[in-house]
This record gives sequence, C-alpha cells and structure tokens, in this order.
Amino acid sequence: MRQNRKLPYDPSEPLQSALPERIAVMPVKSTVIFPTGATGLQVGFPPNVEVLGLQPGKSFVVGLVTTDDEDLPIDPTALEKVGVLARVLNRLNLPGGLVQATIQGIIRIQLEGIRFENGYYTGFPKLVEETAVEPEEADRLIEKILTTLGGIGAKIERLADVPRVLRQNIGDPGRFADLVATLAHFSVAEKDEVLQRLAVRERLLCVLRVLEAEWEHLRDRGETESEGQGERAPGRSADRTSDIRKQISALQAELGEVDPSEREALEMLRLIDRSQLPASVASVARREAERMRTTPPSSPDAGEIRSYVEAVVELPWERMSDGGTIDLEAVARALDEHHPGAPDLKRRILEILSVATLRGSLADLVPCIVGPPGVGKARLAAAIAQGLGRPLARVELGGRGEAQLAGGRRARPGAQPGKLISAFRDAEVRDPVYLLEEIDEVGLGNVEGDPAEVVEEFLDPANRAKFIDRYFDIPFDLTDAVFVASATDFMRIPRGIRDQLIEIRLAGYTPEEKVDIASRRLLPELIVEHGLEPGDLELDGDALVYLTRGYARDAGLGLLRRGLSSILRYIAHQKATGGRRPWKLSRGMIEEVLGIPRYPTTEAESSPEVGVVTGLAWTASGGELMFIEALKMPGSGRLIITGLLGEVMRESVSAAYSYVRSRATPLGIPAAAFGENDLHIHFPAGATPKDGPSAGAAVTLAIASSLSDRSVRHDVAMTGEVTLRGRIMEIGGVKEKILAAYRAGLRKVILPSGNERDLRDVPDDVRTGMTFHFVNRMDEVLDIALLPKKRPRRKTAERPSAAHPPTRQAARGKGDSDG
Repeated sequence: MRQNRKLPYDPSEPLQSALPERIAVMPVKSTVIFPTGATGLQVGFPPNVEVLGLQPGKSFVVGLVTTDDEDLPIDPTALEKVGVLARVLNRLNLPGGLVQATIQGIIRIQLEGIRFENGYYTGFPKLVEETAVEPEEADRLIEKILTTLGGIGAKIERLADVPRVLRQNIGDPGRFADLVATLAHFSVAEKDEVLQRLAVRERLLCVLRVLEAEWEHLRDRGETESEGQGERAPGRSADRTSDIRKQISALQAELGEVDPSEREALEMLRLIDRSQLPASVASVARREAERMRTTPPSSPDAGEIRSYVEAVVELPWERMSDGGTIDLEAVARALDEHHPGAPDLKRRILEILSVATLRGSLADLVPCIVGPPGVGKARLAAAIAQGLGRPLARVELGGRGEAQLAGGRRARPGAQPGKLISAFRDAEVRDPVYLLEEIDEVGLGNVEGDPAEVVEEFLDPANRAKFIDRYFDIPFDLTDAVFVASATDFMRIPRGIRDQLIEIRLAGYTPEEKVDIASRRLLPELIVEHGLEPGDLELDGDALVYLTRGYARDAGLGLLRRGLSSILRYIAHQKATGGRRPWKLSRGMIEEVLGIPRYPTTEAESSPEVGVVTGLAWTASGGELMFIEALKMPGSGRLIITGLLGEVMRESVSAAYSYVRSRATPLGIPAAAFGENDLHIHFPAGATPKDGPSAGAAVTLAIASSLSDRSVRHDVAMTGEVTLRGRIMEIGGVKEKILAAYRAGLRKVILPSGNERDLRDVPDDVRTGMTFHFVNRMDEVLDIALLPKKRPRRKTAERPSAAHPPTRQAARGKGDSDG
C-alpha cells in the first residue's frame, strides 16, 4: 500500500489572506482555469496524479499553471509565472490510472522557486496585485468586446448566446475578460495570455485583439457555421427576423459601432452589478435591462424600463443603519431633549422598546401617539429615531388612495412606486424609524380603492418579511423597521389597523408649559429660521403669557408658532430696512402685529347669567369650552334645539328636559311654565358638528336655570352624562377637558365621581391649582352651580297693557318662584 506523504502545510485549512509558504504545483496542458471558475479534469500526468493522492477524502489547495510539455522532466523555470491558486474539491479514480477531479479557481498567484521533489512539483506562491482600469475606459472596451462578439455569434451558432450571458456579468471588468476567454472558446495559449495580464486594461485589450482577429478571419472566409441546425425553410417569419438580427450584429461588428439600445442595456446592467442587489432582486432587474436591447431608446417603453430599473436600484434592499441595537438610555435622553415633561408618555414608549430589546423583535409592537394637532407627535418620533441612531421615514396617510400607497401596476400608464415603499428609498436604509402620520384619516374622503386594507397588510407582522409593492412586484423585508403611528382620534382608526396599535395619549399643553417651551426652544429656533440673531429680541415681562392666553389657546403649539413667526417677520423687515436693534417683544408689539386678542374674556366667564352654562367638550383638537344657552319665551311648550347636533346629543337634551320637569317643585318652577313657554336650547359655533352624552349635566343645568330664573356660577365648568333618574355617569377625555378649563382661566370643575381616578393623568401643577367637585347625582350639581334667585325690587304698580298680559307665574306670587 502506498504511504501518504505530508505536505509542508495543511492544504485542507481554509485559505486566509496569507498564502501557505509552499504548495504543490500541477502543470496542466489541456485547459486554463480562471479565478472563480470551476471544471472537471481527467488527470493522467504522473506528478499531478501523485499530488491528487496526497490528501485522500479532503479538499485542499494547489497551484495550477499552464505548460506546453507533458514529457518528464519539465523545466521548473518554465513554470515560474502567473498561475491560479485552486481548490481540489473531490476525486474519482478511473480505469487506466486516470483520476477525475473537480477543481475550482480562487485567485491569481505568482509561482516562484519551482522544484521537482518526491515525485511532484512544489513552489512558493505570492499574491499578485491587479491594476484597475478607469471605469470609462472599461465601459468602452466592454461595449466593443460585446459588439465584436455579437458579430461572431451571428456567424457561429455555438457562440450566439455568449453575449447575452456576458451582459449579466459586466460589474467586474477583470472577471469579465476571464469569462470572455472561457466562453468564447479561446485556445489554451490565448487563455494563458489572458491569465498572465495583471493590468485589467491590458487584459481587456488582449481579449479584444483575439476577438477582432477571429472576426477578420470569419469575414475573409465569408462562411457561416451552423452546427446541427440544417437548412431553414424559406419564408418563415421567425427565422427571417433572426437572420436580420444576425446581419445587423454582423454589420455593427464590421463598422465597430455599438447599437444605442445595446449601450443603454449595458449601462443598466453595470448599474445593477455595482449596486450589489440581492440575487433574486438582481435577477428581476437584469431581465428588465435585457428588454432594452430590443426597445428603441426614445420609445415610451424604454423610459418605463429605465425608471423601473433605477427605482429598484435605489431601494435599500440590504442596507442597514449604524444604529445597531436599541439603546434605551439614548432614547430616554433624546425624548427629554425634544419633549420636556410628559413622564407617563415617555415611560410607555420606553416600555415598548424594552420589550423589543428583550424579545429581539418589534414585529407586533407599534405605538400610536394620539393627541391634538401641534402637540409634538412627529417630534416624539424624531426623538425616538435620534435615540436609536436611525433616520426617520415619514408618510402622510390622509387623502391617499390605494394605488398611491401600494403602488400602481406597471401595465397602467403613469404607474409609480407606492408612498409606503418609497419612504425607505428616501431614508436610504432598511431599518428606519417609520412614522405613519394621520393614520386615523386613512380611507377618508373621496379616495381610490381601499387604502385601509393596504396599511393593515403593511403593519401585519405575518407579512412584514415579504411586503410586495405592486409597482416592483418583488418582496421587501420590513422586519427591521421601527414603526410609529400618529393620530388625533384613536377610535376613528379602522378596526383592523387599530387592533395592531398600542395607544399612547398625548394631551395638550397648559399656558405655563407653552410659555416655558416658547422661551426655551421654540423662540430660539424661530429666531434662527428668520435670519435674526438672539440679541435682536428682548422679552418684556409677561409678553409670552399675554400672547399665549390671548392668541394661542389651542391644545398644541400651532397658533403660538404662527403668532411668533408673524412677529419675527415684522422684526426681520424692520432690521432689513435699517431699524434700530434690539426690539422688545411687548404687549404693544403683539397687538400691533397680530391685532386685538383672538380670545378675549367672554361674558360667561366674567359674570353669572341665567341659562348660560360653561360645559367641557373633547374634540380631535383637544379639550374645548362649550357654552350652552337656554332661553325661555312665551309659547306652547315646544323644545327647540339648534347647533348642528348629533342624535346622541339630541337625546341627551330631551332626557335633561324630562329630568328638570320631574324636579320642578324642588327647583321652584311652576308646573304651568312648561306648557306656557317654549324653551330654546342652543349650542354656539353652529357650523361645528357636536355629539356625545357628556354635556348632559351642563344642559340640565341650563334648562333648570332658564325655567327657574336663577343664574349659573360663571367660574365653574362641568362635564358628565345624566340619566333620567338624575345619576351622573362617568365620561372620557377628562385630561383634555381639564386642560381646556385651565387654559381658559377656570379653576373650578364639576366631574362625575367615577372620573376621580383620571386625575392622575393631569399634570401636577394643574391638579394642585384647581378645585374639583365630584358628584354622583344631578341635585349636587344644582346645589353647587345654581345661585339663589334674586328678589325683584318693588316698583310702582302699573296697569298691564293688552299686548303684555300678566303671566300665571306672576299672578301666583313670589312664594312659588322662590322654591
């Protein structure tokens, strides 16, 4: 039995950047294996058979070098040239002393110090450095090679498909030249000449010279090789088209010109190769680029193909941000910096990210920040992105149709990628913080298709790994993105989407919080935006408080920002025209620029009135005051309700009227008052739709006040639903309603007892600065808010006129009306 000799290195170890000190060398005469190429060889040369037997059952590396002589002994110095470091993958012993081996090329090497010992050749391998070629020169040479090869393919059938294969592999010019030498059936000597060229430009020129020589030879012969095809039947359209294309290719090779469509296709293929797309995506893109070869560059189809390929290349299929893992401390710092206060909201965001950190996935954790406009929902998402070290992608969903979100089919004219997938292209990474804005407005209005279904599919954890935009028709992986949604009304979000969201409420700001935000962040930012310097503006006393209370009582910062921007534009104009600095932001300047205050103190806030009650309402813009007016007038007992009310609120008014009628005696209301008077209930701001039962207590109080002629306290606001039996039921939106009362200067609020627990959501400074009355029954509300009836002054008796006869209430005396 033959003994296996040990090599001076372990050839089965993976190849590292440092080559083995000495390797076995196999001289080969029949072929040349290029780097990254692989082939099967039948080896009978004794030294090479000896090498293949050194490591049975293992793969190992050897040096391959081309030789012209297989007769022993081969001059070792003739083998000292550029060869290929190759891996022997498997071997099969054949009859006659032959060995079948699969060999894969790895890299070019320079072989030195070749010697024959122990029955085979060994040598020292050295890494070689290939000289790159300028991209423009490489593109020119590749185009010329493909054009010449196209002409040769028109003459030689077996090479007809080679140009199409080569077009898919033009990203690396050096490897492209090796592939041409392999696929175009170069001789062994010609292949070895290509192998020896370390300068890529010289390698391309070498390939081009061989092809041009072959083309000249074919042109001189004037013959067409047709292996096994036979004569074609004349008159067949497909054959005629093929012949014409071959003639065109031959003529282009003859003239040395590149077809414009061919050049366009090559540019696209180069772009695809340089973009390093995933294999499945690159395959689709290359198929589209190949269509350009048969499409005139000026046609609409060419423009559509060009746009599609560019859009595919621009998407970050595998590109990730530098953010890495979730850093909770960094997110907490960013939230504190961007959004002072709101500790509960920040805690809930950090809780969601903590679960994602422990679980390693954000698949079904989508926080939805719910709050009125201008409270900083988008700013919170930006803070999360900053803390995670990722870019922010944003898509506004309101008013978008199905095709706008999910993309249009390419068969439709003017089709484009959807907004949802395009946001990843703008962010340039596959794992951004992705903000879905106005998610409660998806599908509203006159929109095409069903956009809500698209958003539901987009957020569905089961579809995250393979979301398909209809324009691209290629699965895109969404699993690494951090999704955040924003809305003004959580219950308006379609149920299928709402079930995938985690609601996080963000209420409005108090006047004090607005002043603090304006002085610390908003005003300095706006000064820079308007081209001013910090020293150009001085604050005068309580100017910001005056601006906030008189011009910016909204829940967010929108009106305050617009007011400050108007003032700063005024100052910028003064500065640009040579005015003196600094300018003082005072009440006088505010009124000069913005006019009289938008929110003056109303009569309902300044003095008690009969039939006027201050209620509290919740809207998508936050909490608001709602003044309810009741007016008694002679009539027949009709109940008139105005103010663009919904069905629920109308029923609430009817229930309130019935309750007051049942409590007429304790309230001092004559029984005849209900039949001899009409009662008009009005909700101001008649153009604004209103609905819901929470105004029941305020409506009941307004009716009782009007019918009993007793004034209502002007310093009390209230909210609560009332039953026919007078029970006060709890309601929602307590935090927003309390903040609305606080912003309006009201410091006393009547709430249902069941809502006492909701005070924990109210900021501490607001809660400690207000008085809350928690009630269970309507009688308690009447006792708190109704003032005693004023006794009328005695006047000289006058004879009633015929136009105004005395009412029954007056005739019955004061005892009945005092109650």
